[in-house]
Amino acid sequence: MVPPPKGLTFATLLKQIERMAKSSTKTVAEKKAPAKKAAAKPKAVSTLNIEKVSEDILAKLKALNIEHQLQEEIQWCLGSYRYDQNPTGLLEATAKSLAVLKQELTKKTKGVTAALVNNIEKVLG
Repeated sequence: MVPPPKGLTFATLLKQIERMAKSSTKTVAEKKAPAKKAAAKPKAVSTLNIEKVSEDILAKLKALNIEHQLQEEIQWCLGSYRYDQNPTGLLEATAKSLAVLKQELTKKTKGVTAALVNNIEKVLG
């Protein structure tokens, strides 16, 4: 074994090793950047619900045999939404159907429930 250089004792050598170990752990910790949180996407529409609610609206309009033009529009928008996942047209058609279904609800048309209207409002709101 080689003796330590003059002026270096075992205790001072140990202190130097400890300082080196501490400084190396600090540099590793400093090198790691804090994890950035992903930017939250704006929650415009619950996309899982818009499709389901639109299908419910379409089924209800067909069952009541009303608003044939609106039925076709919803059907077309559903196909478009399934293709490109862009809910813009589907939201517009849903908003139109909300007005129609609210009117039917005030007439107390059989099959039009407040729950259906509430679901539509939740998706649009």
